[in-house]
Amino acid sequence: MSSASLTSRLPQYLRLIRMDKPIGSLLLLWPTLNALWIAAHGHPTPGVLVIFIVGTVLMRSAGCAINDYADRDFDLHVRRTAQRPLTSGRIHAWEAITIAIVLSLIAFLLIQPLNGLTKQLSVVALFVAGTYPFMKRFFAIPQAYLGIAFGFGIPMGFAAVQNAVPPLAWLMLAANVFWSIAYDTEYAMVDREDDLKIGIRTSAITFGRFDVLAIMLCYAAVCAIYAGIGVALHYTWPYWIGLAGAVVCVIMHYRMIRTRDPKGCFAAFRHNNWLGGILFAGIAAHYALS
Repeated sequence: MSSASLTSRLPQYLRLIRMDKPIGSLLLLWPTLNALWIAAHGHPTPGVLVIFIVGTVLMRSAGCAINDYADRDFDLHVRRTAQRPLTSGRIHAWEAITIAIVLSLIAFLLIQPLNGLTKQLSVVALFVAGTYPFMKRFFAIPQAYLGIAFGFGIPMGFAAVQNAVPPLAWLMLAANVFWSIAYDTEYAMVDREDDLKIGIRTSAITFGRFDVLAIMLCYAAVCAIYAGIGVALHYTWPYWIGLAGAVVCVIMHYRMIRTRDPKGCFAAFRHNNWLGGILFAGIAAHYALS
């Protein structure tokens, strides 16, 4: 491929890896930052912080490329995704695979300064991220698997800082699974009618008329887990203000999704960036003021 051709296709490559939609990277980044701050008692080293921030963006981008490759035939039948670069034919399947491999390799090179346990966990993270797009073929709630993929920066963060993965890390990963089910069900509610026609499985379809209830229960589980963490670690008032702010976000989400209007559901999904950011701000403020 000539340099001129590559330059002309660059905007399509950027759309493929969702650089125009950073919400996905942020939803990965907040729980990863939570883990780094807690593992390092509020003082992660700049080097580790840069590695995890850049690595999170790279792996989310690689995941988007794999997802579009896996869903290229399904996406044709969904109004929201029909014009994605791969589905619409603006780029080829081999290009998406190549981009995913290159980004994954860069991410793997990025973690080379870290310890062996972190590198071992990165292999698991890569497997989970690469197989997630295929879960919706047969798994009734693929959003739970997404939660593991989106949250694997949590055990990796603890491993990088402490060279161990304590039970707290797995508890935080469980919270991330519940959070992912909540926000990605909101996302799936937007496409429910199209997804029913093409026969793929999502939590919005599985939960059916109990979708809103299921989302609220998942949010409640997230808040309960983080409340338990706050009690166990003796966190001070800034943390509890952050958690209260997250609860306010949950209430707002209920108001957005209770009528199941697609625009409201999509707005609620995007608003999870604020929920994650406020929760992290509470953690960071606790350590900053302690």
